[in-house]
Amino acid sequence: MEFRLLGPVCVDTLTGPLPLGPAKRRSLLAALLLGANTPVSMARLTDCLWDDAPPLHARTVIQGHVSRLRALLVGADAEAYGVELATLGDAYVLRVPETLLDSHRFEELLMLAREQRTPADTVLMLREALSLWQGPALTGTYPSAPLQAAVQALEESRLATVEQLARAYGEQGEHHRAAAVLRAESVAHPMRETLAASLMTALYRSGRQSEALDWFHRTRRLLADELGIDPGRELADAYAQILRGEPEPPAAADPAEAAAPAEPPPVPAAVPGARDRRGPVPPRPATGPVLPAPVPAHPADLLPRAPRGFHGRAAELTALSRAAAGEAPVCLVTGPAGVGKTALALHWARRSPAAFPDGRLFADLRGFGDTGEPTPLEVLREFLLALGVAPRRVPESVAGAAALFRSLTDRLSLLVVLDNVRDSAQVRQLLPGGADCVTLITSRHRLEGLIASEAAVPVPLDVLEPLDGTALLAGVLGEERVRAEPVAARRLAELCGGLPLALRVTAARLAGRPQWTLAGMADELADERSRLSYLDVEDTGVSAALRLTVQHLPPEAVHQLARLGHHPGSHFDPYTAAALAGTDPVAAAAALERLATAHLVSEAGPGRWILHDLVRLYARELDPAAGPGALLGVLDHYIATALAAADTAEPGGEPCFVLPGDFRRPAAVRDFTDRTAAMDWLAAEREDLSLAAAAARGAGLDDRAWRIILLQWPHVVWRVRDGWAPMLELALAAAEAIGDPYAESRVRNLLGWVLTEEGRTAEAVALLEPSPGLARQVGDRLGEATALINLALVQAEQGGLDLALEGCGRALELARKESDAHTEMLALQHLARMQLAAGQPQDALDSAGAAFDLGPEPEETARRVLLTTVSGEARLALGEEAEGARLLDLAASEAERSGYDEGAVRALEALLRVTAAPEHVRRYEKAVRRLSADG
Repeated sequence: MEFRLLGPVCVDTLTGPLPLGPAKRRSLLAALLLGANTPVSMARLTDCLWDDAPPLHARTVIQGHVSRLRALLVGADAEAYGVELATLGDAYVLRVPETLLDSHRFEELLMLAREQRTPADTVLMLREALSLWQGPALTGTYPSAPLQAAVQALEESRLATVEQLARAYGEQGEHHRAAAVLRAESVAHPMRETLAASLMTALYRSGRQSEALDWFHRTRRLLADELGIDPGRELADAYAQILRGEPEPPAAADPAEAAAPAEPPPVPAAVPGARDRRGPVPPRPATGPVLPAPVPAHPADLLPRAPRGFHGRAAELTALSRAAAGEAPVCLVTGPAGVGKTALALHWARRSPAAFPDGRLFADLRGFGDTGEPTPLEVLREFLLALGVAPRRVPESVAGAAALFRSLTDRLSLLVVLDNVRDSAQVRQLLPGGADCVTLITSRHRLEGLIASEAAVPVPLDVLEPLDGTALLAGVLGEERVRAEPVAARRLAELCGGLPLALRVTAARLAGRPQWTLAGMADELADERSRLSYLDVEDTGVSAALRLTVQHLPPEAVHQLARLGHHPGSHFDPYTAAALAGTDPVAAAAALERLATAHLVSEAGPGRWILHDLVRLYARELDPAAGPGALLGVLDHYIATALAAADTAEPGGEPCFVLPGDFRRPAAVRDFTDRTAAMDWLAAEREDLSLAAAAARGAGLDDRAWRIILLQWPHVVWRVRDGWAPMLELALAAAEAIGDPYAESRVRNLLGWVLTEEGRTAEAVALLEPSPGLARQVGDRLGEATALINLALVQAEQGGLDLALEGCGRALELARKESDAHTEMLALQHLARMQLAAGQPQDALDSAGAAFDLGPEPEETARRVLLTTVSGEARLALGEEAEGARLLDLAASEAERSGYDEGAVRALEALLRVTAAPEHVRRYEKAVRRLSADG
């Protein structure tokens, strides 16, 4: 177990971080950890959780968060680590061994660094100390004054440690390392003069005097513009030192290096007739005879024939040409199996033969084949023979042949194409030595080693767009056949997923069967169960290509790929992948990285991955029997994560349900730092959650289907007019199928409210009328209260204000009996709206005030906006125009800041009835446009 303050506030356990929930709870934990093992008073905690006047129920909120934290620690077996959250009178104390607290370990490492005798040992200690930082201190907490003071103190200690690390590097003579660590911090803290001075010195001593002086002038201008002051003494002294040209103190030499004999320079082979773009080469002393290496009478050309029907790829061809213009470039074409890497390389290599007057070499390294890879010596021998070296003069060792190849190509303008490369080590000895040589490498792997060591320029290759896909079909089948069925041709391109290999196999099948139609072939491919079998001909096909890639993967990556094939959604992250594979997110992330290296999965965004349709079908066939278990695992993952998101987005909300009896909790659940993160996840996963619910319904797992959908209620409330009805209707069908009155009532409540907001009041009434009775049947008082509120909304819409007021009043009574502040606020909010509609503005104002007294949390933006809006309208109705307009403007501004367009439109509509100022009109029109764009 580990408690972290140096970055996001979190508690790490063997099974992953604890789900701490909203910012207030994290702030409470941070305050207790900052005063670890000492009592922290209720007053101090209140100051840490609220800036100005805390709400009336602040003590209750703190007690609730303490209770939740205590439950989390107990659930994580914290007592086994000596951790205890205890109550001491009017204070709380978090007893925790200091070794479990990252801020304590940080200070301990700094103390050890000061005791070290050598700069090297000091560097090790300081680097370990800084590695504890995972971002800005206390991330995810409420920015109260006490916590911000702690953040500043911790950040000051970190910056001082960075400066100390730079000094230790300088004492070792590693000024380039000192400059590297100082530059990042100087950019982040541009007016910290000690950082700027240290950076200038490090840059100067690493031979970058002009950069050092430039940094001084940048800092001087910034100080003058922002603060109106001149540089301080330390910065001025560093500047003067550079101008005086003070020498760098000598670094201690390594005795072993000093004793090592100098390696003699390589002896170049003479290359008669080669173009020399850099002038004559001065003669070098030779340690032995230099054998002339003749150049062939004609340029070497080992390129195979380029495939027919090449189309598109304009951007990639341009990228290759641009990369090849550099000095001794290495271009790296990467992509999944069958995407057309070799075709692109050969097409580009053949279109400008004049660019390489000394020839073009090619070798298929068969890194993903069944026939075995050629040895480096075999490839080098073929290259040397093509360059005119006599067979008896080809060295018998790899090192000798590689040296001769580099020497021969030193003054040539040559293209070397290395196809089907498995890893970076396979090609290092095959790279030419000349600055005018270009090396073009293709691989299914990313070969990041070559990018690091050779500055290789990656040119990633993706699938073809439908237009280019149909053009490829036309190149093989003929324009007439494709023009006769353009819609079917485009459908074929889409069913092949834009994969050139799949398109070529499809074209080959059609070319051999002139009586077949493109539409008939598309109908065959539409069946996922047999699609891959139709995309194989003889020894060529998608399955074969994928098999050759998969056979090089480690077992854990193959296991992960097989489970991904059963994912009901379109995207996945390490948590989803772990749930599918029955592992943990760390292992899943490692497997995903391995699959991405082999281009079997693609990263659609940070931490968000996708699987090509044909790869998904292939993966599903790797382990068909794993489907039910993988589906159940991912469904329970979605339920657990959506529960955490709802708890963070609406921290006062009542849990929607109890978990299914056979629920399998994932190894780790994503922890959301604040409401924004939770709502972003719900928005990003909406499509996949819908697909998961549909898959659950299809598999007879109705108890999962309705829960996955209902848990999206914070997002439904936030974007109510965003087409939620079909998904909620699926949830209702699932609830009815298992005969669960509780589930049916809850789903009817949410669906009925959505239909009301969409103006479908007749359908809403039919749905909502049975809902209170269903909730009452299972003793769900809060569900009954919610049903009464939603039914009251429809009744008010149809003119039955008396019934609506009565229903809200009954809901309020039920909420108060259950002591549920969230439902009570909901009832008061809608009661206030109905009282206003009934011509009772003072009652409406009183109801809104009572709701405010219950203290909506900062995360509950929508509730605050709506309550402020109804308060403003009530003030207007009471004749208090100025105060009413102020409240409405306040509500609209908060809604605009938070992206709550529905609330902004409501507040601005009311405001425009009082003042039609152009500014308010523009804001209203903008909000309406955004709302319309959102659906």
